Amino acid sequence: MTWNPSDDGFVLLGMPDVHGSIRGKAFRPGAFRSAVEKGTVMTDLWLGLDPVDMPIADYREYGINTGAPDLLLQPDPGTLRPLAWRPGWGICLADPSWPDGYRCRLASREVLRDVLADMADLGYEVMAGFEYEVRIFDGAGEPLSSGISYSLGEIGRFDRLLEVLVPALEGLGVDLEAVHTEAGPGLLELNIAARRGLRAADDAALLKFAVKEVAASLGLTASFLAKTMPLEEGSSGHIHLSLWQGEHNAFAPAGDGELPATCMSAIGGILDHLPAASLVVNPTVNSYKRLVPGYFAPVNVSWGYENRSTSVRAIRGNRPARSRLECRRPGADANPYLALAALLASAMIGIREEASPPAPQTGDVSERADLPPLPNSLESALMAFRSDTALQEALGAEFSGYYGISRAWELRAWQESVSDWERERYTRAV
Repeated sequence: MTWNPSDDGFVLLGMPDVHGSIRGKAFRPGAFRSAVEKGTVMTDLWLGLDPVDMPIADYREYGINTGAPDLLLQPDPGTLRPLAWRPGWGICLADPSWPDGYRCRLASREVLRDVLADMADLGYEVMAGFEYEVRIFDGAGEPLSSGISYSLGEIGRFDRLLEVLVPALEGLGVDLEAVHTEAGPGLLELNIAARRGLRAADDAALLKFAVKEVAASLGLTASFLAKTMPLEEGSSGHIHLSLWQGEHNAFAPAGDGELPATCMSAIGGILDHLPAASLVVNPTVNSYKRLVPGYFAPVNVSWGYENRSTSVRAIRGNRPARSRLECRRPGADANPYLALAALLASAMIGIREEASPPAPQTGDVSERADLPPLPNSLESALMAFRSDTALQEALGAEFSGYYGISRAWELRAWQESVSDWERERYTRAV
């Protein structure tokens, strides 16, 4: 453990749920130390809650239908960090097991851990970095900035937030490298340093947690919703990734600038399975309101060199260590563990099968009718996921069934709702 809680504080012991939110309990220091030594328990209900905390009734083997029994919970002491904005408090991530001691492979960290292990079996270690666009609103619900991208004047609107957020992230071990304004009111992009393996997703989850908590402590609201405001840019959650063998970047181009076969096959795998993976990287009904032409969000199966209109952007860095792929399909609303797992699983399939990607694209491809479209709704993404047995196997059959049920539940909740927009638009006309 790198930090010791004060005697008058608490440690938040948490696990990321299927939506990416960190759920758990606040432990007093003595109870936390006991949990590290002996483990602790928490109801398995958290496995089966929807975004508004309703139990997902379609789960039959856990959750409310089995009485919500306890799971075993083991803190990961290497993740214990202080909460700088809440003196004396800390946070620690934990991993669940079933009562018989077997790992709970439905948990987000476990899903990614398994995919990382499979990638290691192929001889590769993963390096990944996340960049998030978040909308910040003041106490009156107004965006904090007017929405000019890369504005050195507008960035000052966020100074109060950043003054508290930077030390908060430093305490959490999250390396915030840069921030800049984006082309949408209140929209701020946060870039965090790439990390190896599970740490990359841990940092992303802690970043989202910290941003929301720090904003709330200042009377602000932070939204990672993919599309918060109509007719404005959405919030992305792009993922940069590369594969390594020791100190060698397997995605680094040769002297002639050509990408190596491993990288090309990874691109091919990601694109082959991106329709199905969209259910994971674009997990809500709202996700698909970001994914429309004209808003720098990819809508088709495409890749290109330094092309920000494609789904996969190949970046040939100015030195080998910086060469990587940027996957631009994920939204800020995606669970970072599951999003990274889905992309890596897709890349892994491509590498195993020596997949070949289509030709790289140049120019703006957002309106190209000749390129295969990606799902434009949660329903079409769910259909693609259920038909992609290779991706389901790579993510784990048990998890894939569990995840599909959760997305079908979301889809049904939306289908059963009636919005103000529908009432206002159609009441007088029909």
